[in-house]
Amino acid sequence: MSSEFNVNAKARADVGKGASRRLRRLEGQVPGIVYGGDKEPQMISLAHKDLVWFLGEEAFFTSVLNLNIDGAAESVVLKDLHRHPAKAQILHADFMRVSADTKLTLNVPLHFLNEESCVGVKMQGGKITHAATELEVACLPKDLPEFIEVDMKDVNAGQTLHISDLTLPAGVESTALALGADHDQAIASVLAPRGGSDDDSAAEEGESEES
Repeated sequence: MSSEFNVNAKARADVGKGASRRLRRLEGQVPGIVYGGDKEPQMISLAHKDLVWFLGEEAFFTSVLNLNIDGAAESVVLKDLHRHPAKAQILHADFMRVSADTKLTLNVPLHFLNEESCVGVKMQGGKITHAATELEVACLPKDLPEFIEVDMKDVNAGQTLHISDLTLPAGVESTALALGADHDQAIASVLAPRGGSDDDSAAEEGESEES
């Protein structure tokens, strides 16, 4: 279950590039928009320092947020951020309204567990590589996870974990797998050490003796 975040915002009527620049430069505000549901999109602004603080929490990206716009509450998720390419500055934030009985789609981070005790690494000399760091899921807001665990403990050298190997929380489904088995993308692998595994070496020695 996701954490609880209370975010304060203000409605804004002054729109356009010039107005957005003034908000950022003179008022320390980040322009944003709230959209979705059965309401019209609404332009808002948030304090830059507050938003930066929230963004330091990983769960902020995968939580249903309590967005208070001039005292009026909205349940939303963060859908997009526009950052300055060279400065530590947030240029714009997009929020999407959510409904308790409507599924939402969001990217959720993957947390890789037991990498140091992984059989393929500790016993077989392999090396772990990550093919993905997040997974797109669909679920009701109440089931939205902060992260998804990927247990690497029993993965052998030369083995690859796919989406279908993950244990997803109840009520959560992978949007990729919903498209079919051919979308079962790789999540992580344990690369075998150079020269192959011990079994490969033994097989090669056997072939040499026979020849």
